[in-house]
Amino acid sequence: MKLIETLVPADFRDAITGPLRRFYCATFVSALGSGLTYSLFVIYLHNVRGFSTDFATLLLSLVAVVGICSSPVWGSFTDRFGPITVIMVTVSADAVTLVLWAHARTESQATITALLIALFGGAGWGASSTLLSRIVPPEQRQRAFGLNFMLLNLSIGFGVLVSASIVDLHHVESFVILYTFDAGVTLLAGLITFTLRRYGGAIKELREDAHLREEGWREVLRDRRLRSYVVAAVVLMIGGYGSQEAGYSLFVVNNLHLSVHVIGVIFFFNTTTIVCSQLWVLNRIEGKSRTKVMAGVALLWFIFWVILDAALALPKALAIVSLCVAMVVFAVGETMLSPVGGALVNEIAPEHLRGRYNAAAGLAWGASGTLAPAITAFYFNEHVGNWWPLGTGVTALIGGALMLRLRRLLSAPEDGREPYPTHVASE
Repeated sequence: MKLIETLVPADFRDAITGPLRRFYCATFVSALGSGLTYSLFVIYLHNVRGFSTDFATLLLSLVAVVGICSSPVWGSFTDRFGPITVIMVTVSADAVTLVLWAHARTESQATITALLIALFGGAGWGASSTLLSRIVPPEQRQRAFGLNFMLLNLSIGFGVLVSASIVDLHHVESFVILYTFDAGVTLLAGLITFTLRRYGGAIKELREDAHLREEGWREVLRDRRLRSYVVAAVVLMIGGYGSQEAGYSLFVVNNLHLSVHVIGVIFFFNTTTIVCSQLWVLNRIEGKSRTKVMAGVALLWFIFWVILDAALALPKALAIVSLCVAMVVFAVGETMLSPVGGALVNEIAPEHLRGRYNAAAGLAWGASGTLAPAITAFYFNEHVGNWWPLGTGVTALIGGALMLRLRRLLSAPEDGREPYPTHVASE
């Protein structure tokens, strides 16, 4: 009990009321569905449905582009109609498209369904972040975003374990069951979220003030703080998540010549570290400069890539150990980034533009997920794959330097260095 009291301060425990608990429950259920189908896109299309790898990877890239393009539109809808309306529409559409995806037998069916999934999936980040920012007081947002990230990773981990026990590459029916179950889980998460409709409507000021209704992306894009954050975040993500997802497995198998089964063990350390360290990290970064914390993330990710590159010179057993250590380092960086990024964006965002601000911040993930594979492909196609980790690590450091430059544009409360001023919450 004393450990919980230490990790979760009394003021934050007081903030975890019924609405926040229901939000976290919805996060856990939704992420469980994501975990069920995690990293199965290409495998499903190629190994199960028999489509070419070129078609599968091209469709994956197209999905990323559609997600990026649709995100600003969903951000506008979130501000106009409220996050609950957007979430309920997209959840319903996601459930239907997942069932269609489970039964896609031709390239045209797979293409249309995948693009629909990407279209409605582009709403997730902005709407849910906006809803969470309304449920908790501003001074608790950083902890709230951090705990949400921990629960998300815990649930994805469970989902991966469940899916591993269900799927069979030689039985299409197993994937049909998996995706249909995912559709049901998605609907359940939506029903839980719907209980928060009190917090998820269009804000009163926007309904009553014609001037506010006229403001939109032009005002968002004029905010130099947001522009600087998005650029820095894109570079930082290319030096982190984007490149890890694009080439980490390839490097481990082709350059380090390790078994593909080792990758699952390594990522187990990632999820475990996030779940075990997130609350401790939240306490350590509370009251610290958010931009400096994100620069610290860049340094940790640089260390991760250096260890990965150094593994080339190690025997296989030591290489595996070093990769597990590196993944722990990377995960600690994740636990630092997840709370401060969302809290910073929602602190600088005006209430009537919050959906657009969160959508713009979400573009950093989509852009890095699109650019990082191209950069990674250049390294490996030019036969300089052994230099890829170091080049990616330097990219992370550049992202950290850009975050430090952003600090000059932020007030002390926006940067997290001073307590928040009193806010008047609007529902």
